Amino acid sequence: MLDKIRKDAEEVKQTIGYKIDNGLATLADEEEACKNPKWAYFFALEIKGANIERCQEAACKNPEWAYWFARDIKSANIEKCCEGACKNPQLAYRFALHIEGANIEKCQEAACNAPDWAYWFALNVKGANIAKCQEAACNDPD
Repeated sequence: MLDKIRKDAEEVKQTIGYKIDNGLATLADEEEACKNPKWAYFFALEIKGANIERCQEAACKNPEWAYWFARDIKSANIEKCCEGACKNPQLAYRFALHIEGANIEKCQEAACNAPDWAYWFALNVKGANIAKCQEAACNDPD
């Protein structure tokens, strides 16, 4: 029975996620990884010799993975990651708060699209334009 399971496992196509999670991915898998922002991030993080620019391009199509890319990949282009992360108010706030070299004005503009994140931006981000944050936060009576 165990031999049948092993044989079946060898015949089943492995997904890029499985390969990365289990240390089986190689540079030849980069094209497949870059079809998905999450796997592009993990490919760049885990695979030595990965094309960082290519992986970043794919990862930055999703605000969450743009943030993680900037945070965890040493050679990331912070400006490009900022553009990706700033498509979401919460991630724009987190980007400004945690990523060295973040464009505070760009992040603030995105964070101020949601009153609650405008409030947190004013409270926690060094260099925030408090008046602009207050104006955005006061759009919500709560």
